[in-house]
Amino acid sequence: MVANPMNTLPKQFQSRRTGLFFFETILATGVTLLVSLYKTRKKGGPIADLAVPRYTFPSNHQNPRQDTLMPLLGVNIDHVATVRQARRTYEPDPVHAAVLAEQGGADGITVHLREDRRHIQDRDIRVLSEMLRVGMNFEMAVEQEITDIACEVLPKQATLVPEKREEVTTEGGLDVSGQKERIHQCIEQLKEKQISVSLFIDPDEEQITASAELGVDAVELHTGAYADAADDATQQQELARLIQTSKYVLDAGLTLNMGHGLTYRNVTPVAQIAGVHELNIGHSIISHAVMVGLERAVREMKQLINA
Repeated sequence: MVANPMNTLPKQFQSRRTGLFFFETILATGVTLLVSLYKTRKKGGPIADLAVPRYTFPSNHQNPRQDTLMPLLGVNIDHVATVRQARRTYEPDPVHAAVLAEQGGADGITVHLREDRRHIQDRDIRVLSEMLRVGMNFEMAVEQEITDIACEVLPKQATLVPEKREEVTTEGGLDVSGQKERIHQCIEQLKEKQISVSLFIDPDEEQITASAELGVDAVELHTGAYADAADDATQQQELARLIQTSKYVLDAGLTLNMGHGLTYRNVTPVAQIAGVHELNIGHSIISHAVMVGLERAVREMKQLINA
């Protein structure tokens, strides 16, 4: 049983207690709904309560997905921790968010323990490793300190990502072909602990080949260029690139995951690419959760005030 952080809030934070509880209630209402909506959207179901436009394929575009299995959804909860760390306090708790995401239908929980600990903390990783019912996807830099933690908590999957302290978020894929020996050493340590290993890479054949040569289980293709495309034509080019490199991943015998920058507006075409095993999505779900949960959160706060 995980202790409720509200019960251990120190005196210096008591004046902030109502505001913090208010935000977490908003998040609690929203995350479960949003994960459910996201999975409904991937299946093409009705999402009338979500006021965002559905993506429409161009008339000359053929839906590339032929199989009947839909991708799994891994929910990244890093930005719940970002809000918490902005005040260096106890709330909102990403562990609580993970439970809600599970209830909403998440197939996995993704967390990135950065070297600078800007959002997820060591405590979060250890608690999550004990209580998650779905698997943990542990994003990590190729650094010995973080590798040691992964080998201790034994996540279902470790995804190796590039990391720069000055970046706001991960800006590109891992340069596997340029640092194969260093990455290989990290992979071997993880494999010894029976941890499945994935590499976060750009949709590039050279990087896919290098990844396969290292014997990893999966790759996660960086979808940022597609997500950030300035116009429809560029987005279609990037989608075509993802489709083409996806075939290369599957031909190499690797599990195909994708993520970065995916939102309610752009996820559908990526979810329909043949062979995609899992989509990892965080910021869009967490940011929208704040909005869709507001009405209920306000009503419950009024009830507490008027009690």
